Amino acid sequence: MDSRETPILADRVAPRVDSLEGEVVRIVFSNPETGFTVADFRVGGGLLPITIVGQMGNVFVGQLLHIEGVWEVHPKFGRRFKVKTWSRVLPKTERAIQKYLGSGLIDGIGPILAERIVKKFGENTLKVIDEKPGELLKVEGIGEKRLDLIKKAWEEQKDISSLMVFLKEHDLGTSLAFKIIKRYGKQALTVISQNPYRLAWDIDGVGFRKADNIAKKMGLSRDSAQRMEAGIVYKLTRLADHGHVYYPFESMLRACAELLGVTEAEVERALESLAARGEVVIEEVGEDSEPNAPAHRAVFLKRYYNAETAVAHHVARLMASTPRYPSLDVPKAIQWVKKRMNIHLSSEQVAAVEKALTNKFLIITGGPGTGKTTIIKAIIQIFKAKDARVLLAAPTGRASKRMEQATATEARTIHRLLEFSWERGGFTRNEDNPVEADVVVVDEASMIDVSLMAHMLRAIPPEARIILVGDVDQLPAVGPGNVLRDMIRSGRIPVVRLTRIFRQAAESLITVNAHRINQGKMPVVASQGKGLQDFYIIEQHDPAKVLETVMELVCRRIPERFSMDPLTDIQILCPMHRGLVGTEELNRRLQGALNPHARGIVVGSRRIAVGDKVMQVRNDYEKEVFNGDIGYVSAIDEGEGRLTVSFDSREVTYRHGELDDLALAYAISVHKSQGSEYRAVVLPLLSQHYLMLQKNLLYTAITRASNLLVIVGSKKALAMAVSNEKPRMRYTLLTQRLKAS
Repeated sequence: MDSRETPILADRVAPRVDSLEGEVVRIVFSNPETGFTVADFRVGGGLLPITIVGQMGNVFVGQLLHIEGVWEVHPKFGRRFKVKTWSRVLPKTERAIQKYLGSGLIDGIGPILAERIVKKFGENTLKVIDEKPGELLKVEGIGEKRLDLIKKAWEEQKDISSLMVFLKEHDLGTSLAFKIIKRYGKQALTVISQNPYRLAWDIDGVGFRKADNIAKKMGLSRDSAQRMEAGIVYKLTRLADHGHVYYPFESMLRACAELLGVTEAEVERALESLAARGEVVIEEVGEDSEPNAPAHRAVFLKRYYNAETAVAHHVARLMASTPRYPSLDVPKAIQWVKKRMNIHLSSEQVAAVEKALTNKFLIITGGPGTGKTTIIKAIIQIFKAKDARVLLAAPTGRASKRMEQATATEARTIHRLLEFSWERGGFTRNEDNPVEADVVVVDEASMIDVSLMAHMLRAIPPEARIILVGDVDQLPAVGPGNVLRDMIRSGRIPVVRLTRIFRQAAESLITVNAHRINQGKMPVVASQGKGLQDFYIIEQHDPAKVLETVMELVCRRIPERFSMDPLTDIQILCPMHRGLVGTEELNRRLQGALNPHARGIVVGSRRIAVGDKVMQVRNDYEKEVFNGDIGYVSAIDEGEGRLTVSFDSREVTYRHGELDDLALAYAISVHKSQGSEYRAVVLPLLSQHYLMLQKNLLYTAITRASNLLVIVGSKKALAMAVSNEKPRMRYTLLTQRLKAS
């Protein structure tokens, strides 16, 4: 609860209900989950604004409101007006209409265009937009494309108003309206009325409990089939968020019974009903599925069952087909590329290139400094000399950019390779419309989850070779599955393991220690007096002192000693989000230290300001920004409630309702860092992180640093991570499917 919601000093008599009409002039605070808002409000022609508080959701600066409520005196914040009910008021004068339209409420209309529209239609402007929008084509600067944008935004605002009433009746923060409208469009109320549980797995910020409360108010009984089935789908969806492609049947029954407060027998009946309709798949799993694992039944969401079986099918399809270049003179090609690139290839690298030239499907895996990039460059050179069409791809924009810079060859994200279409709601490249390539090389393959791998393999033409490059010892994909590991374990696909560290890389303690950690050994540091090194351990056990040290390193010591920019060169990676040295607290502290005075916009309990380092936290295909992309806030319009983020020199604009898609990124989780490389990484590591202290997490964090790695924390925590070789279990059946294909 925000301090502004502290109980008020009660009057001795019942407060009188007043009604006011005026304009929002400033948003002081807004909580997107509860809709609680504190704002400055100018009543009528008053000179000084009053403070209003209440559940008002996503009201914005410049909005006209009719409010009803009571006056109160807060012990800390003084006299203010507590809003009980509120409604929007459409402006009536030409000046007010122009201000309203120019506020950014309607996409496609800014201040200049608003002035032109009002000059043309006067006090009838809003009636024209609502009833005869085609008339707007008479205004300079409005064509068919902009008209469609304006019409869509106008209808969206009307839909949001209706939805807000519904959400308020069900005790949900009204700021959720924007997300719900964006997801369901005009059908929002219909969708929710038919199945309120869809909110739980479709909308961030609405968990099962909230959706369950709505359903209860709508009259759905506790033991209704719809509630049971919704709980099962919700649970499977959340389990997929933790990496599981399926979940064991008996464990599923127990988990869902606990969630729903019903018996396992009731859950089982609902599960069988879902399976009969094909919404989930129940599959018998043999005893040989995992070492020491008994036979059991597996429960899949249908989409993940389809994805996993599709991966196995397309691997078999591609390996069984004939490549376009079946008869390369391999020894001659290798000699040619060595001379052309003026390089020496190790025996491991030669073997990798040979296998790439002689196999339809190949996996190349190895740690830092083992020459993966050199191999990719050699493969590209050879196939290009044969006029082969070579495509390079990686899961993220950052990874594809690194690949492009390293190889001097265009590289794309997998999403762009598959040509996602917002209009069609999916990828346009598939079996019927494959990518135009003879060779496809994909880097950072450990990051690819089962769904994306299925989409990618579908789009590879039968005559093309495919080469997956990655480090199987890193953390698996954020999404469901452990695809690269499962492919390697199956023995179905040729694999080259690179283990030799090259001399130049071996001079780096970052590289040496990454391999030591991967072997279960503690990292080493250079003895004092040897000048600046690239790997340091600063031992500290007290979380408060770890926080203080991290702040000092990022803000002063590293920039001064290594000539690095604290914003663009240094990245803090954390095992966890919560706690004194988690991402949340570090982001708050670092924003205050590195960007204290910048103009900002309030998003719930956060402030995002010009110059802030931010991260996209979910895929947005329309904007073409994806989970994990990092950018910098380049502009903010407080009046419109919008901000602009620069992602690798590409400007992307966010409306107020989309700001939950951004998080501060001065400190990020190790998981979110996959596919990235930073000049310097600072890693706080304490025993309180024990839930996340795993060897592959530590290894992943260290391999993100190119020039400097500093661990701040306890050696006990470091030893815990190094010795914990058992990664978190992920339930998948891809290895078995590949063996059987």
